[in-house]
Amino acid sequence: MTKNQKMKKHTVEIYTDGACSGNPGPGGWAAILRYGDYEKAISGYDPDTTNNRMEMTAALMALRQLNQPCHVVLHSDSAYLINAFKHKWLDNWVKNGWKNAAGNDVINSDLWKALLKENERHDIEWVKVKGHADDKDNIRCDKMAVEEIKRRQ
Repeated sequence: MTKNQKMKKHTVEIYTDGACSGNPGPGGWAAILRYGDYEKAISGYDPDTTNNRMEMTAALMALRQLNQPCHVVLHSDSAYLINAFKHKWLDNWVKNGWKNAAGNDVINSDLWKALLKENERHDIEWVKVKGHADDKDNIRCDKMAVEEIKRRQ
């Protein structure tokens, strides 16, 4: 029996993207959350960050918007984010005391730990989309994230 079968959960679609002007540099993140006919768009800014941190932050901030455990279909163009969950990189990092395969500290472990908590709270399908191609919601999130940077420069 799956988590979803044990408890009827609402299904929420989430689209996310992050952007960075320079890497590192100023960055923006954005997410679109949909539940039925309801839609909420959120975005934010960090003056000194990386693209990967913005991709992760978009997912984290979107998941934190949910006030109860949900079935989530999270779409991202970040292979870094999606593969960490789909290919069980996180399981190995946790098992190895937040060290990667080379024995170095895992970068962005603060965000990974927060995302793991959300992953435990929700039943999440991590879906990789092609970036800035034909996914209208990915394109919309990208524009929102870039606008967060532009507004502050």
